[in-house]
Amino acid sequence: MSMERQYSHDLMKWLEKFSNELKVNENVTRNSSDVVGKVEGLLHQLKERSYIDAAYLRQLEKEAEQLYYDYLKIKTSSGQRSALNESTSRIPIGSHSLPKLPYQYDSLEPYIHRRIMELHHKKHHQSYVDGLNKAEKNLQEQRKKNKFENIKHWERELAFHGAGHYLHSLFWQVLSPKGGGKPKGELANQIDLDFEGFHSFKNHFSEAANGVEGSGWAILVWSPRVGRLEILTAEKHQNLTQWDVIPLLPLDVWEHAYYLQYENERHRYVNNWWNIINWPYVEERYKTAKRNIWLP
Repeated sequence: MSMERQYSHDLMKWLEKFSNELKVNENVTRNSSDVVGKVEGLLHQLKERSYIDAAYLRQLEKEAEQLYYDYLKIKTSSGQRSALNESTSRIPIGSHSLPKLPYQYDSLEPYIHRRIMELHHKKHHQSYVDGLNKAEKNLQEQRKKNKFENIKHWERELAFHGAGHYLHSLFWQVLSPKGGGKPKGELANQIDLDFEGFHSFKNHFSEAANGVEGSGWAILVWSPRVGRLEILTAEKHQNLTQWDVIPLLPLDVWEHAYYLQYENERHRYVNNWWNIINWPYVEERYKTAKRNIWLP
């Protein structure tokens, strides 16, 4: 299944859940029947449209999100909670799963070989998912018994595997077989403002990635407390970085991400990585993150 088709499938499933919740809560939406009609209209568009491209899907997703926000306002004013919001935002303790890639393992060649992607996703990312679930379940059991043994170890496991799982889940999304080039729109303007241009930003990010000691990440983040983009690095997944920021564009520079292809020439991997960045996805994440601005 192509990335666009998978995107369309996931959006359609979400809209169907939304539509079902609207039908169950007709008393809430009685005064806003236009929401119900518009959701059904979006579903009809997805089902009937023969040609689907990423730009069309992003626009459709924006419209769906706005309808959902309108609906949540109605729910809040009526004192009800959204079952859809609960089902999509809360993962039961110890129930994390490996996300599917939005492309095939060989889709990023020649920049990242199929075998690297397969091992990276199936083996390394899966190990972080397993480690996170194990840590969460162990800590839950200790809370039930009110007896905390080796708490320092399990909190470290929670941080390491949790950060590894969440960063990798984002890492897969910011890559695309049709990626590369430069960002556009609001993200491009913000990069120009915060880094004095894309060239300066790219050089800074690449040098940060090349300079990570041992295993770790370079990450473009939105900092709500200062209202600007920052470039951070992290050793392992969670060490030597900042709190209170929202990751937008992570680059994995653990050796398992590149060594089979690039050996000890990390800089070549970093340089080629710029050819597969999914800038539209990063921009949408930036727009969402920018809504968060907190007082310093």
